[in-house]
Amino acid sequence: MRRLVTRIFEGKIISPWWIFVIDMLLVNSSLAMAYVLRVNINLELYSMWDFLRTVVWTSLTYAIFFLVFKTHRGVIRHTNLDELKNMFLASTTSLAVLLVAVTFWGPQEVLFGGTPRLVLIIHYLLVIFLSFGFRMLVKEAYNYFTSQKGNINTIIYGTGDLGLITMEAIKSNKNNEYNVIGFVDEDSGRHHVTLSSLPVVKWSDVISRKGRLSKVEVIILAVNEISVEKKQQIADACLQNKWKLKIMPTVSNWLNGISNTEQIRDVKIEDLLGREEIRLSQRNIMEGLTGKTILVTGAAGSIGSEIVRQLMKFPVKQLLLLDQAESALYDLQQEMLLSYSDAPFELILCSVTNKNRIRKVFENWDIDIVFNAAAYKHVPLMESAPYEAIHVNIGGTKNLADMAVEFGVEKFVMVSTDKAVNPTNVMGASKRVCEMYVQALSVQKGVKTQFITTRFGNVLGSNGSVIPLFKKQIAQGGPLTVTHKDITRFFMTIPEACQLLLEAAFMGNGGEIYVFDMGKPVKIDDLAKNMIRLAGLKLGEDIQIKYTGLRPGEKLYEELLASSENTLPTYHKKIMIGKIRPVEYNQVNKEILEMLSNLDIESDEILFARLKGMVPEFFCARLEELLETEPASIDQ
Repeated sequence: MRRLVTRIFEGKIISPWWIFVIDMLLVNSSLAMAYVLRVNINLELYSMWDFLRTVVWTSLTYAIFFLVFKTHRGVIRHTNLDELKNMFLASTTSLAVLLVAVTFWGPQEVLFGGTPRLVLIIHYLLVIFLSFGFRMLVKEAYNYFTSQKGNINTIIYGTGDLGLITMEAIKSNKNNEYNVIGFVDEDSGRHHVTLSSLPVVKWSDVISRKGRLSKVEVIILAVNEISVEKKQQIADACLQNKWKLKIMPTVSNWLNGISNTEQIRDVKIEDLLGREEIRLSQRNIMEGLTGKTILVTGAAGSIGSEIVRQLMKFPVKQLLLLDQAESALYDLQQEMLLSYSDAPFELILCSVTNKNRIRKVFENWDIDIVFNAAAYKHVPLMESAPYEAIHVNIGGTKNLADMAVEFGVEKFVMVSTDKAVNPTNVMGASKRVCEMYVQALSVQKGVKTQFITTRFGNVLGSNGSVIPLFKKQIAQGGPLTVTHKDITRFFMTIPEACQLLLEAAFMGNGGEIYVFDMGKPVKIDDLAKNMIRLAGLKLGEDIQIKYTGLRPGEKLYEELLASSENTLPTYHKKIMIGKIRPVEYNQVNKEILEMLSNLDIESDEILFARLKGMVPEFFCARLEELLETEPASIDQ
């Protein structure tokens, strides 16, 4: 019997017009029931003709508004709150129209034969009850006959909308693997009640494994707003009790915007390192971006592509997406076509070092704002290739900044790094020179472009960062490579970094270097150990950590400000203005031009020395060693 019913439910969805017919049958049967209830089964009080006239006009009214509100278009087995709302609105509107009609024409018995208003009200209540009941009965029957009860005992942490959505997604999944045995809520007022016929308990009860809770295997975190500290506490408890921790993302982060169990995913280290949600000044950003043509360089990179996603939330005129990485730019194009099909964007395959091509970009489009995220950023690689660091980071930035001034661009936002502070590597020193140049350029007489520099630390999940590396090493069975037990880094999620970047872009008048509050530094050794635990592995048994020693140019800890620098507050608590020593444009421009013009003929050591000359705080171990052993080899 169950198999037969299951086959019926899994068959082809019936035509919406059959649903309409069933709704109309419910309308007419409800009217008959309303008459019976009103006259206490004494049908002689009304003639059949009066009843039939009421049936005709009532059916016609309900039919019209059922069609207007499209109550028959929903798939009954998947009925949701929106479809029930449409049924309610259609029925309520029908009642209102009928009551008005009875008031004006009822006494003359022209249309309704003196139908009492109470009959129409009882009829309305019956229609609501029966139509809602019909839909919920079909839905529950479908869930009962087509879904299988999971065998993984699960607790849903959260009793709000997201918790209920998670429960519905689990119930409606035919191949469900979760057996939900309860909900968790920290609000004591909700304890000892039930939700979806399941108990709501305290988190402490789950940890103490009371009763049925002793068999918990999985915790699904389904809360719209929860502090990072609380998430970390839940994760620690899960690790200690060997429970799997999963997360149902908030609605805005659903894949394809569909509620189903495929949205439920394993917790990631990024979830535990992220911070409180940023509150942006949407008004300032909206005014600054509306109707603007915006160039994003390095658009296919991890930072650049997230800047593009953030910009798509605003009514920009056109986005120009420039990058030299062909495959990455193609991937960005496919994402844009899929997620932002109506977005006005153009792809530009080009290197920022090609001055002629960059000029053509500015000639072909009337650009209002530039976000410069194009840069080489890998510290060890740039130590062995200072030519590329200077050519791309400094030369490319100078090309863009000069064009921005020449073509009257309103705003130029440069993405910098905490490695530019007291740099110990070529990458950081090259970015510090970029900061110096745009800062000096911004105060030149006649320059109308506002130059904004944003300085922040490591971003979680960016290309080449430590977290993707650790994930790959865990998947390969290890070992995880950590350069030093005490090495620390600031971390920020890519969306958070880009949100703060947009906020800072419309905060000042130009020339400022904005420093972001990166929170507390994280020990990379602790990060590696936590990722091993989250993967369900034991350090020393299943996988090892190997300490490899600091790489050339690598710091033990990062800084956001040099010792001689200070900050000023802004209206946003996570953004500060760095008080950086001013530089003279003619001098820095001359030194950059000399450096770029000699790139092809000078040795790496000479390039290090030129950077040191421009950035006195730059400590280059390779250069210092050379100066001690072979001082004559460098023309000072």
